[in-house]
Amino acid sequence: MDMRHWKKIVGVVVALVVLVIGGTWVYVEFIKDDPPAKLDATDLDEALTDDTVDPIGTAAGTEAGTAAPAATETAGTAAAETAATDAASTGSSSSDVEGSWNATDASVLRYRVKENLNGFDTEGVGETNSITGALTIEGTAVTTADFTVDMATFESDESRRDGQFNGRIMAVDEFPTGTFVLTSPIELGAIPAEGEQVTASATGELTLRGTTNTVTFDVTAQLEGGKIGVLGTIPVLFADYGIPNPSFATISTDDNGTLEFILVFEPA
Repeated sequence: MDMRHWKKIVGVVVALVVLVIGGTWVYVEFIKDDPPAKLDATDLDEALTDDTVDPIGTAAGTEAGTAAPAATETAGTAAAETAATDAASTGSSSSDVEGSWNATDASVLRYRVKENLNGFDTEGVGETNSITGALTIEGTAVTTADFTVDMATFESDESRRDGQFNGRIMAVDEFPTGTFVLTSPIELGAIPAEGEQVTASATGELTLRGTTNTVTFDVTAQLEGGKIGVLGTIPVLFADYGIPNPSFATISTDDNGTLEFILVFEPA
């Protein structure tokens, strides 16, 4: 092969590399939806007052759908603040919340994994509302809690990621559910006043892909409008659960991720 042909081949390879990297940059910066921000205390409050958490694909700081009229929104906010103020002034007793509480479809569970796409950092986030379960409160402690998630219902902003998740990564045909069972009571110390948030530690058994491990993590709880909300994040090291590293083709990921959740409960 003479030098001219060699230079042409090198030129084609370089052009392809530039095209791939440039295309990836355009995709990450201008086409791919921004991953939703991590669930936090504000989301917990909104889940209890609005029965919703912004879904994946909604830009941070914006609302999905058409905004309600300003007057209606202002009136609703004022009413909620008044109710919270009135309830906070009287506080809540353990007898108000003792008993069984069932998870509602306002609950949400997300996985979050850091990704690198051809040298560009991003995040993969999937979400589901298919969560069933219940908890029991006795005095100032959560004494029992167990939850089941339909693993086949997670959706992200990328169908190819969902296909990998359902197939080789989580093998949902073989392991259709994930579960969590509380193994030690969560002591809240006191029942919070309406609208107040309290933080405690939870320990239980998390089962993913057929493997069970004991996990301990912080939870934030809030009582609002006759409902209870619980916010938390659980770190997950893939190897601990026999989960294959999600890296695929030109996409590389960390060897760990997180499960973040807001669970909303109503009296059973």
